Amino acid sequence: MFGVTNSDGVTVPGALEFLKWREGGEFLRWIGGIWREVRPRAIAPALRVAVAVCLAMSVMLLVEVVSMAAVSLAIKLLRRSPERRYRWEPIAARDDPEAASLAFPLVLVQIPMYNEREVYKLSIGAACALSWPSDRIIIQVLDDSTDPTVKDMVEVECRLWANKGININYEVRENRRGYKAGALKEGMEHSYVQQCEFVAIFDSDFQPEPDFLMRTVPFMVHNSKIALVQARWQFVNFSDCLMTRIQKMTLDYHFKVEQEAGSSTFAFFGFNGTAGVWRISAINEVGGWKDRTTVEDMDLAVRASLKGWKLLYVGDLKVKSELPSTLKAYRHQQHRWTCGAAHLFRKIIVEISMAKEVSFWKKCYLIYSFFFVRKIVAHTVTFFLYCIVIPTSVLVPEVIIPTWGVVYIPTTITLLNGIRNPCSIHLMPFWILFENVMSMHRMKATMIGLFEAGSVNEWVVTEKLGDTLLEKTKIPILEKPSSGLRERIHLPEIGFAVFLFLCASYNLAYGKNSFYVYIYLQAVAFLVVGLGYVGCFISNT
Repeated sequence: MFGVTNSDGVTVPGALEFLKWREGGEFLRWIGGIWREVRPRAIAPALRVAVAVCLAMSVMLLVEVVSMAAVSLAIKLLRRSPERRYRWEPIAARDDPEAASLAFPLVLVQIPMYNEREVYKLSIGAACALSWPSDRIIIQVLDDSTDPTVKDMVEVECRLWANKGININYEVRENRRGYKAGALKEGMEHSYVQQCEFVAIFDSDFQPEPDFLMRTVPFMVHNSKIALVQARWQFVNFSDCLMTRIQKMTLDYHFKVEQEAGSSTFAFFGFNGTAGVWRISAINEVGGWKDRTTVEDMDLAVRASLKGWKLLYVGDLKVKSELPSTLKAYRHQQHRWTCGAAHLFRKIIVEISMAKEVSFWKKCYLIYSFFFVRKIVAHTVTFFLYCIVIPTSVLVPEVIIPTWGVVYIPTTITLLNGIRNPCSIHLMPFWILFENVMSMHRMKATMIGLFEAGSVNEWVVTEKLGDTLLEKTKIPILEKPSSGLRERIHLPEIGFAVFLFLCASYNLAYGKNSFYVYIYLQAVAFLVVGLGYVGCFISNT
């Protein structure tokens, strides 16, 4: 067909014959014939298995979401507030004026920070303004900064408050061993901490209201089995751009549904690492802070729960904080949270199974619901089903995905999320598309954590901009960033965008369903993120 070959290779007439064959469409028909032969024998069976696995995971996730929503709704209808479930009374000062403050337990307030020059004043100032007897509170600033300028600024700020009569201690480490867990652990070793009963923890961008201790500590004073009281996060910069609005929707659901449901059923949830008060004796009993994963907060919460301690979430107590408003910062944060949770699951599953202080049902809740479904299945099925399996299925007509798996389940999950965010219901389409893009990174981080791959212990502090956005020009989503090409372009997202465009176009031309509508939209979302047109940046002008 291609001519005769000699010792030097293909003859010129043979090469011309091949070009003529390819240009005439014979080559494409040949490729198509191979695809039609391979597709039903190899591709279709593998895709059917993938569909079955994804549908099973979707059902698992749906059951989990519905059950949490039911618990959350029941709490609202029955008005089962924390004050009704646990004893809470204001701490009353003694009649003797000279000993009045002794009625208040001694509280340590820890503020860990690292090179956070934009926001360090916020948490220090808020901590110093807490309503609590001055002789019954110790503020401890744990500075791991590697920037000498930042260290000098933080030290000066602490000295200014000390000169005003505030009991504040500025502690510096010479290394970052153990990162945040290492800093908190070392902070607990100072002699003045031994006198304290409770420790409140605030990251450097968190600003508690003055009555924070007055509202949290009484729960622990009057209920000896409560180890942690966690407050809800409130976001001061959620309106910066579309990405921060989407983050608020996700985190609001986390607090309003996940944390509330866990606190109300099994008195357990994952500590968020900040805006919470711990009983120091509980921390010591379970072995203190550990740096074996990047989610030292969740690790401590799980170990405390396995020892029979109760964790309490107070949803109407809010602490101001800042969301990461750049894509780079948000990706680093999500990698640390997702990878750390999967890594912790790998390390602690045996410990959970062997625990003697908790019931069988609580073990099931920890292993199956909290870790497996929410930390593994949720990220895996979101990426594989909606970004790979559904787009690929349009190329393989032998495989049909049932409507309930493609439409009903995701719609139900989305609506249950949207109900708890009524003010943001109009943003749900953007939330779906952006979360699907982020699922690629979360799925990767999950696998890294499960298999202890290369960047399993990667710790990058989430960059917060503080007042920087107010001082300079704020550029929201869909504006061209001024950063370099390498910082802005993300090839994995662009590659997926091309794949999705091809699948959508094939479905539009040859398909018997309308999947192309969703696939085109998802392709655009991947492309927008891949080109860096998301989040905020600081204009150089």
